[in-house]
Amino acid sequence: MNTFINKTLMPPMMKFLNTKAVTAVKNGMMYILPAVIVGSIFLILGQLPWQAGQDFMNKIKLGPLFLAINNASFGIMALFAVFGIAYSWVEAEGYKAAPAGLIAIICDIVLQPDIMTNVTSIATGKPSSNYYVYNVIDRTWLSGKGMVLAIIVGLIVGWLYSWFMKHNITIKMPEQVPENVAGSFTALIPAAAIVTLFGILEGIYTIALNTTFVEWVYKVIQSPLQHVSDGPVGVFVLAFLPVFIWWFGVHGSSIIITGIMAPLLAANGLDNAKLYAEHKLSLANGAHIVTQAFSDQFIISTGAGLTFGLVVYLLFFAKSQQMKVLGRMELGPAIFNINEPVLFGLPIVLNPILAIPFFLAPLLSGFLTYFAIYFQIIPPFNGVYVPWTTPPIISGLLVGGWKTAIWQALMLVMTIFIYFPFARSYDKILLAQEQENQTEEES
Repeated sequence: MNTFINKTLMPPMMKFLNTKAVTAVKNGMMYILPAVIVGSIFLILGQLPWQAGQDFMNKIKLGPLFLAINNASFGIMALFAVFGIAYSWVEAEGYKAAPAGLIAIICDIVLQPDIMTNVTSIATGKPSSNYYVYNVIDRTWLSGKGMVLAIIVGLIVGWLYSWFMKHNITIKMPEQVPENVAGSFTALIPAAAIVTLFGILEGIYTIALNTTFVEWVYKVIQSPLQHVSDGPVGVFVLAFLPVFIWWFGVHGSSIIITGIMAPLLAANGLDNAKLYAEHKLSLANGAHIVTQAFSDQFIISTGAGLTFGLVVYLLFFAKSQQMKVLGRMELGPAIFNINEPVLFGLPIVLNPILAIPFFLAPLLSGFLTYFAIYFQIIPPFNGVYVPWTTPPIISGLLVGGWKTAIWQALMLVMTIFIYFPFARSYDKILLAQEQENQTEEES
């Protein structure tokens, strides 16, 4: 199995994950994290989890202000993504990347639908077709619903801009011209060609097909992908594949979660954040179950494989010296969801005894959490993004309130029972080896 994985399965997978496109998406999505974290803070402040506090914040007008700040980040997250993806592609090719990112933003805006909507009449207080708003961009398409469009536009712009640079199809200025001025002219021809291309694309959809490209992408590509990621298939992919790859010593969380699932999880979370800000967070209103918080707080909490239960055994029940020492070493990192010491020090990697609980714990936690939300035992996650190093229980409280924090604690306690019999079996083997080595040394 080890030979098959390392020689047959992993090479094509790693080749795919190291392609320019996947690398650009993975690196480009990292640019949204500061805005997501800041926006999450203001979302919490703008929607306090207790009504009295929320009423007070609204009374002093800070609640609406904090939600406006949140909307200024979450509401245009796709623009951050499209900039980051195009930027990452061009930067990897060795060219100045900021112009490509700005061109990508222009192209993304070109593909947005204009809004013509009736507004409320001041005289009657009712919506009236006599009053319209024109030239308005719906920020819905600049956030969660536009995430797949951002990936498409970012990749195409990054590739095309790099192509122009490689073939020297640019305006070259004399050396006496200041570098910043020359740089703007360098990007002029690629910008004109790329923006025109996207203008033609949007014209085809709006004139010939009576829709817009972003709406077509959402209907045909993004919505089906989000639907799949938000169901049992998405749970299985998040809960099993990363730990399966980790077991062979390869960073499965980076490959599956960051490299492939991140845009869909981000889109799901942004949709939930919008509903949460509008006091409409429920499955009936279209809230998603599987988000980034689902992965961070219930799949990889305390580390890949939910190794909390294993650490408890190491600290309180281990007999072998190796397990005792690793337990003391792992306690601190485990609080911040880091478990490389036990993955490689115990090890869990390529360990057939610990493989079963390592695979089983995240699967059980993932599916139990999925059905807990589905049957309304705990609420859907509110779209708040907390860094993956946030300690458990605290992270559960932030993404879903006290019920979610309690549920997260229950899932961690469950891992004690999952890991205990397998850890004890391996502990006996290690103890026997240590005793045998001691006997040999004494003799």
